[in-house]
Formats: sequence, structure tokens, C-alpha cells
Amino acid sequence: MPVDISVVAPVFDEDGNAEALAREIAAAFEGRAYEMIFVDDASRDATLARLIALKAELPPLRVVSHEKNSGQSRATRTGILAARGGIIVTIDGDRQNDPADGPALVDRLTAGGPDLALVAGRRAKRQDSASKKLASRFGNGVRRRLLNDGVDDTGCGLKAFRREAFLRLPYFDHIHRYIPALMLREGYRVEQMDVHHRPRVAGASKYTNLRRLWVSVWDLMGVMWLNARARQPGATREL
Repeated sequence: MPVDISVVAPVFDEDGNAEALAREIAAAFEGRAYEMIFVDDASRDATLARLIALKAELPPLRVVSHEKNSGQSRATRTGILAARGGIIVTIDGDRQNDPADGPALVDRLTAGGPDLALVAGRRAKRQDSASKKLASRFGNGVRRRLLNDGVDDTGCGLKAFRREAFLRLPYFDHIHRYIPALMLREGYRVEQMDVHHRPRVAGASKYTNLRRLWVSVWDLMGVMWLNARARQPGATREL
């Protein structure tokens, strides 16, 4: 069957969430030409086994497995490289993103024309601890000022974008937080859309504020360098 939309969900030690998330994705995208790709990032629990067992129930489900744990960005990229759809929807594996918001992101993307490459979810009412929300607000403010990407919430895993546009971006670890800035660097348009956010009901977060702060410094410096070295050719045509 032809596939227009590929929903990519990176998961690591999410055996309490993966099955329910897959069923929610199936319900949200029912009637559309879609597939869902779960990328298991070398989980140490039963995540992979549960997903494999679910394939018989959910035909659109594909399961890809990493031999070694490589992080969220690499798992996301693995899913995008395996995708057959021209439109990618990424979603976090912890079920804090609501898959029901995915189709609306896709509709906005397709209605925006070929130069609109990304519609980024923005968590309207974030269901996290006060310390996480404060750290995120600070980090988003610094990033937005330094990169001038105009995006309020790059930490939201729910995004819809064109696969071809993503594959033009330079890859590095933690790229998932800088996709809007890099899309703008390539000359594409980026929009935001409010989405729901839910409390985590199973499993544990894989990030800490201190760890995120440390890597963010290096990442910001790298993306600032990439932006400084970008040169746009304007319109391109073959004669």
C-alpha cells in the first residue's frame, strides 16, 4: 500500500508505554495512508518484545532495533531513513505527546505549500515538574535569542515535516532540538502549533536538567557556527 505519512517514535526502556502509544497512533491516523516506525534504541526491558508481538495486531507497525544505545536523535534519524512516507511525524515514546494532535500538524503542513517544511508542536499546558518547566523556559529563551529561530518550544517531540527537507540537514547528536533553526538555515518556512501535553504515567525520564544544560552549550555553539557559514544562492534553475 502507498504510504504518505510515516510516524516515527524513538523508544528506550518504555515497555510501560510503547504498546499503548502504538494503539493511540493507529486510532489517530485511521483512514490515512500511513505507517508507524518504532525505533527501539537498545532497550534493556521488554519494549522490543512487546512491539514485535504487537505487529500482528497493527499491520502499519514497523519495528527497527538498534544494537547499541545511540540516543533520541540517532533513533529518530534511523526511523526517518527507513520511512516510506514523504511526510514525517515524530513523537516521543513516553506518551506525553498526544498522537491525536498529529493529523492536524500534517494538515497544516500540507496546506502551507512546498516551502513550509516544518510545523512544530508547542506544548500549550506542559505537564512536567516546576524545575523542568523553568529549565526549559530558560533554555528556549537563550536558544531563540542566539539562533533567532522564533520557536518557543523546540523540546516538544511532536513535529510534522517533509522528509526531503530533513535529509538536507547536517546530522549531529541532539539535532532534534535544532530542527527549526536548521530548516530556516536551508531557506524553508517553519510554523508552530499548540498541542496537548500529558503527564508521564509509566517509565522514567531519560534526561536531567544538568545534563541537558551541559550538552546544550556545545550544541548551541555548533549550530551558531553552521548558521554563520551558510550561504543562500537564492532561486536555483536549470538552463
